[in-house]
Amino acid sequence: MERICNLVRNGTHQAVFIMAGPGIGKSAVTNAVTDRLAGTMSILRIHASSALAGVPFGVLTPYTGDLTAEESVSPVAVLRSMWSYFEKLKGTSSSPVLLVVDDAHHLDDASAGVLAEVISAGWATVVAAARPRPGLPQPLDQLWYDGLAERVDLRPLNHEQIEEVLAHILDGAVPGATVDAIWNASGGNPRLLDALLHDAAEAGVLAKRNGIWMLLGELPADGARLAAVVAKDHLRRGPEEQEALKLIALAGPVGRKVIEDISGAAVVRSLLDQQMIVEAPGIPAELSMWNGLFAGAIRNTVSVSRSLQLLEKVKAHQNPTLLQGEGRLRSVEWALECGIRVSDEEMLAAAKEALLRFRNHSARSIAARIHHPPLVPLAQAIQARALYNEGAYADAAALLDGCWLPLADDTEGPAVLMLRVSAHQALGRSVGVVADDVERHPALSGGEDSWQEELLHLLHLGADVNVAALEDAVNGMRTRRTGTAGEPLRALAEGLLAHALASAGRPVEGLEAALLAASELPPLEGSLFFFPEFVLGRLVSDYLAMGEWESAEREINHYAAANSPGAATFNGSLQLLQGYSLLRQGRMERAYQVLLPAVEALRLNDPLQLYRFGSALGFYAAARLGDAEQARRLEQDHKDAAAGWPAHDLLAEAYVAAAAEYLARDGKGLAALQTLMTTTEASARTGNLLEVLAMCWELGDPSVVPMVQAAARGVEGRWAEALLTLATAWEGADGDTLMATAASLEEAGFVNLAREAYARASTVLEQAGERRRSRQAVAQREKCDHELGERFREGRFIAAAPAVRLTRREQDIVELAVQGLTDREIAQRLMVSVRTVEGHLYRTYVKLGVRSRDELESALPK
Repeated sequence: MERICNLVRNGTHQAVFIMAGPGIGKSAVTNAVTDRLAGTMSILRIHASSALAGVPFGVLTPYTGDLTAEESVSPVAVLRSMWSYFEKLKGTSSSPVLLVVDDAHHLDDASAGVLAEVISAGWATVVAAARPRPGLPQPLDQLWYDGLAERVDLRPLNHEQIEEVLAHILDGAVPGATVDAIWNASGGNPRLLDALLHDAAEAGVLAKRNGIWMLLGELPADGARLAAVVAKDHLRRGPEEQEALKLIALAGPVGRKVIEDISGAAVVRSLLDQQMIVEAPGIPAELSMWNGLFAGAIRNTVSVSRSLQLLEKVKAHQNPTLLQGEGRLRSVEWALECGIRVSDEEMLAAAKEALLRFRNHSARSIAARIHHPPLVPLAQAIQARALYNEGAYADAAALLDGCWLPLADDTEGPAVLMLRVSAHQALGRSVGVVADDVERHPALSGGEDSWQEELLHLLHLGADVNVAALEDAVNGMRTRRTGTAGEPLRALAEGLLAHALASAGRPVEGLEAALLAASELPPLEGSLFFFPEFVLGRLVSDYLAMGEWESAEREINHYAAANSPGAATFNGSLQLLQGYSLLRQGRMERAYQVLLPAVEALRLNDPLQLYRFGSALGFYAAARLGDAEQARRLEQDHKDAAAGWPAHDLLAEAYVAAAAEYLARDGKGLAALQTLMTTTEASARTGNLLEVLAMCWELGDPSVVPMVQAAARGVEGRWAEALLTLATAWEGADGDTLMATAASLEEAGFVNLAREAYARASTVLEQAGERRRSRQAVAQREKCDHELGERFREGRFIAAAPAVRLTRREQDIVELAVQGLTDREIAQRLMVSVRTVEGHLYRTYVKLGVRSRDELESALPK
């Protein structure tokens, strides 16, 4: 906006053309320009419209009122009249004239020609707003080619800009998942963004939970603001375009020829030019609305009787055998909305399609209408999976309890039984509860040939992390290919083995099992159980156990990019995996930023039963960073959580104990960790044991270093090797060796371990009287601190001199305070309470000997 004002003021161009698609903000920009220049220029407005596009000089009528009928169609007479109008205006005001043209793409050629003459003659400066398609009329476009006009293109907001807008509007932290959902739904369109935010907040879908803005459901397509946007758009259109848009919104994706046959090819081309609809190439080519929520809002404006009329029109021109995917789903939804009977077979196929696209409400409502007895069990299973996706585990379990047995011989049988186990586990029940129920049914074959018993046996072994038994079971399955349950059982078995091997310190072998599990996924595409997400968790766990941080991140990002429809269901799980990776790398600030929203997301929806483990990690990160208030809340969350997947319990218990020690520093948490290390469970899981030992070491207990060495020798992967290298150098207590070790660890990407090596080296060198080299080690340690605190990579206060002893949290808060942020703004940025910020600032004042913020910068170490 400021750029446009400067262009007008400078007079380097007589015209500025603002080009943008619908809803991007052309009107808002022109209004802001006129408001800014109103005091220095005489402002006139021309409102072009599609209704006047066919009337020569129609939009110029306010300035040609004195002309006769014959003169009103003469370009010369119209031009003279415009000149006279401007002269009269200058007689009452000496200010230059600014002519603002709205929707200039609707100008008729005659009016555009007159405006081009006005611009060329310098009678007025023109600011014209138009859409890129169909674009400006030729006379105005020529001025731009000739250099007499400047063009400014407005683009949809990108992801970062949406993030900035949300941060500015919403009082609290906005996690990446919320930003992603709103960005995808709005398409970066500012007008739509504004409507969505208001409607979502009004409906309670966008809500603040523990200081974090979460989406508690699907963004509404029936909100008042969105309805107003649609209504305003419709008022500007002729009846032909309105009907075509309704047809495409109701039927889309729909064949282009179908709409052309009904509404005409010219109307379709016009809507494509205006970017209101998009075309997907193919045979046949299909049309859809440019935005899904906009389409939903249009559908809400159509009465049932009118919708039925439009449906009959489409059916008269549509070949139903060509419908597939989303088009087939939409045809069933539309028919049901109009009260038309649809066969149970068609509804079952549509419900499956809706589930595949994570359109859970649609899947449930369609499947609930199926009454043909042989199809009812599968329809109930589809409803159960949709409920499971929405976090309604009790309702899902109730449906699955009734439908799993009739599906025992169905290809979906294993998936349904696994989903049933998961639903009951989400309610805090064990695998044994479901197993007892299965065993009581004599209708099942029983014995060694029962895939139900084999499946439940595998789940038992996985929950117990029984590596030897899982290896035996998997080796047997690898040599035989049996029955319809083969792929799901093998995917399950390999995935469980992958996790167990990582826990036992054999993540390289575990990765092989996880990759074998992934190879079983193609035949399971569209299954009622979430096999891809189950396998993804195991892949990432193995990479993290190996210390392959980048590979873990790659797997998470690849899944997120390829499976955006499932974001609402699995985002919390993905965030937790990301947060766990960052925590393992020692990047506590970033881990905390990811883990807090992850816990809130898992509180709503926890398909992989990670909430209990996630709250433990969140508690640990909060305690490490000194955020006592959040730490205590997360500790309570962990205590209140239903039992999660049992294989995570050991590590969850360890992180809770370590967090308690960081919080209280009373030795109780450390003692609990030391007791945990001696349990049979820990000694059988060398990989988990090494992680527990590392926590003890980080808490300042060097007595575990020999145990770290012993455990690390039996664990595969780069992380264990790095830890063994650090422990060996630590015990050797040689300054040169420690410095070399630290450098190699830093180069290998284990910055948090390098930091500890530099810290140890500084102490050893100081004791040896080598103060200069000791200071070098301190500087290198602070460099590692700097890198681990990625958000403040350029900050001046990370590497405070050791004598001052500001904590990391204090350093972060001080840096933001010196930048001028208020206590509330700092709290929002760091996702802590205002009280926490105030407490840290007060302690910092005492340490630095100052009394206020104004004295902070000068008192900080240089």
